Amino acid sequence: MQQTTARVRIPTEARQSEIVTAVLALTALRAPASITTGDIAGLMGLTQGAVFRHFPSKDAIWLAVMAHIENNLHAVLENAEHQAPTPWDGLHAVFLAHVRFVVAHPGVPRLIFSELQQPEDTPVKARVRSLLQRYRQLLLRLLSGVEARGQLGIGVDHGAAASLFIGTVQGLVMQSMLAGSCEFMEVEAERVFALYQRAIGACA
Repeated sequence: MQQTTARVRIPTEARQSEIVTAVLALTALRAPASITTGDIAGLMGLTQGAVFRHFPSKDAIWLAVMAHIENNLHAVLENAEHQAPTPWDGLHAVFLAHVRFVVAHPGVPRLIFSELQQPEDTPVKARVRSLLQRYRQLLLRLLSGVEARGQLGIGVDHGAAASLFIGTVQGLVMQSMLAGSCEFMEVEAERVFALYQRAIGACA
């Protein structure tokens, strides 16, 4: 008597997570705008129909990917902040944590930059703004702590210092993208953060 093997049905949440992981893997190798649902399905060994059983559209997939990035990056940064003994140490830890996140997930900055270049306002672009706003609030909290300890330069604007922090990380990311490798980022990160610290810190 011939026996048949029952197909194991994967829960929607688990399959959605796999699809998000597949997109992140693809963005590490190519421009996000060129990735199709066929590419995603092919990497996973599925049909496009199977992908669309778990997401109603490609935009919905991209929104889920961005939500995943926001939640995971913010968790990493908050963990770095909370484990640091002082606000200055917190800024340093957050800086390095962000750099290491990019090294581990090189497709993330490509996806973020790609979305920010879109002329129209979309739910995905709104999610990118949410990520940056949460990041900025974390930095402002740390900068207030640095100032409370008398370690911030006189007259240093907190908002400008937060923008400089984010822009400095983005500069390292852009250089790594031009070089085609993220490896140098961790080496440069310490030297670059030292310059940032000197720029906004109180004179000894």
